[in-house]
Amino acid sequence: MDIYYNTNPKDVSKYTTDRLRKEFLKEELFQENTINIAYCHIDRIVAIGACPVKNNPLRLDEFINKKSFGTDYFLERRELGVINLGGNVCIKSKHQEFYLNNLDALYLGKSQEDIQFISLDDKNPGILYCLSTPAHHTYPSKLIKQEEARKIPLGNKENANIRIINQYLHPEIIQTCQLCMGITHLEDGSVWNTMPPHTHDRRMEVYLYFNVKPSQAVFHFMGEANETKHIVIKDKDLVFSPSWSIHSGCGTQNYSFVWGMAGENQTFDDMDFIDINSML
Repeated sequence: MDIYYNTNPKDVSKYTTDRLRKEFLKEELFQENTINIAYCHIDRIVAIGACPVKNNPLRLDEFINKKSFGTDYFLERRELGVINLGGNVCIKSKHQEFYLNNLDALYLGKSQEDIQFISLDDKNPGILYCLSTPAHHTYPSKLIKQEEARKIPLGNKENANIRIINQYLHPEIIQTCQLCMGITHLEDGSVWNTMPPHTHDRRMEVYLYFNVKPSQAVFHFMGEANETKHIVIKDKDLVFSPSWSIHSGCGTQNYSFVWGMAGENQTFDDMDFIDINSML
């Protein structure tokens, strides 16, 4: 398990590119037939990549260091969101099982035990991206199909940012303790997301970029508005974004990303927008 600690914006302004990547970027989250975990002390969010192969279920608790969480099993005091970026899978808990196709999502509430990830197709295994946050109440687990996500079109051609926001774990769709998750897809010819940028001091955010072709890249911008820095992103790279930092990206081509949030509220529009002219 990789551990990421909280950071001070005044220190981050002096980071080199290498230090910036080490503090905020998680590469190679997805590796065949294993589970990789990144624990971030910003709001104690945990990112998980699980890539099961057929006939070899991956049990989440077998990859968890119980001492790191102080519980008998991972979701004893946590909730979990899962989005499937690969082939069809089954996700089992002690008393339930759910079947996810590509771009389906699943919410597992607090106290779910014995989580297993199972691929159903040996030629197209599952690629499961999970986020987990602390939880103090048990809400029912629920499967959210791709077509059930709340879709919000944004942007315009002139600003090269036409995109569709798909809200999965969102108060309009499902009740959770604090975790929100969704996917944004940029249309052909659009490259900017979240521009003009914003912050939200009440919540941190995690970006997982995907649908980035091998010959392409995304430039993820972060930092305080007048001290911006960037990280070059490849396919399925993950960035942790503190609440004080902007989080915006520009690709060499269109792409997609999974966003996840945790913090004080779940109000999606609770943002502090930043005037472009102030970013000098």
